[in-house]
Amino acid sequence: METNKKKRILVLNYEFPPLGGGAGNATFYLLKEFAKYKDLDIDLITSSVDKFRIEKFSNNINIHYLDINKKGNLHYQSIKDLLKYSFKAYQYSKKLKKEKKYNLIHAFFGIPCGYIAMKLGIPYIVSLRGADVPFHKKRFYWLDKLIFKNLSKKIWRKARVVIANSQGLKEAARKTSIKQDIKVICNGIDTDKFKPCLDKKIGKIIKLISVGRLATEKGYNYLLESLIGINNVSLTLVGSGPLERELKELSNKLDIKVDFVGRIDSRNVIQKLQDSDIYVSSSIKEGMSNSVLEAMACGLPVITTNVGGSKELVKNNGLIVDKGSVSSLREAIVKLVNDFDLIYKMRENSRSLAKTMSWAKAASIYKKIYELA
Repeated sequence: METNKKKRILVLNYEFPPLGGGAGNATFYLLKEFAKYKDLDIDLITSSVDKFRIEKFSNNINIHYLDINKKGNLHYQSIKDLLKYSFKAYQYSKKLKKEKKYNLIHAFFGIPCGYIAMKLGIPYIVSLRGADVPFHKKRFYWLDKLIFKNLSKKIWRKARVVIANSQGLKEAARKTSIKQDIKVICNGIDTDKFKPCLDKKIGKIIKLISVGRLATEKGYNYLLESLIGINNVSLTLVGSGPLERELKELSNKLDIKVDFVGRIDSRNVIQKLQDSDIYVSSSIKEGMSNSVLEAMACGLPVITTNVGGSKELVKNNGLIVDKGSVSSLREAIVKLVNDFDLIYKMRENSRSLAKTMSWAKAASIYKKIYELA
């Protein structure tokens, strides 16, 4: 790349805060880091929760919000939402590329964003996030089988670089295209924002917490059942979703003490994490969990199932359990609940490990790819 010329990057992601989940948050934090690179000129095309608008994120970054007439849950994108974004983003991108003459497109999600990038005829890279990997989400099973599997292979093959956010996701993607070269760039974490409460002591009731959408893939039914008969624990579930009523009924039936706090802002999430003792991820499907990273940065021991990238985050800072296994979850919880010294030791290890995983590091790797792609 010429030192006196900016690299023009078009970023495509239908998720961006407050809309969406992990991919939207990852884009936000990467853009914060990219704002420091004066040789980058970036436009993000994303979805609006109200109306079309263009906002300046920084001197070198603009956010283009497309009105997709979004209804209902901001953190769940229906097929209708994705189709609306795809059509509008493609039409809008065609106009924008005539003005900017982009060097590269960075597509978050192979479908639909990677497909849009491929159709635009500009060199592109794809960041796989999980839902876009064939057969990773049950609700897309028939679309994956009939259309998306072959289409994904074509999109990935034509991309300059394909990136997964965990080794686990890379392995899942290789089941679709075994010869595809896929790099791994893990999610980062803001350790200045997410940090421990230094004087936090363990009380008589051990406080468990989990953050995520109340949906089937999070495996919360297994978590609730694993707590039967463990009297010295409480559980806080942060998030909302289609299984909220069902899970509340299950907790009452099992006589489990659960605080359903719903969807809250990041400041309150941090407070809840700081007030807790152990983080539990019972997911049966997961990419690289931002919530696990945030818990680690807040100094919590982590119990997580052996899925996706979450298991890659556990070294000497937590325990890995079998997915969909009540007994495995229960055994891990009991082990930590009965060993305060182990909890304190894992606290320190979680925080130390989180400090090595910054968004600045992830952004610097992406920056090198931008320059070479």
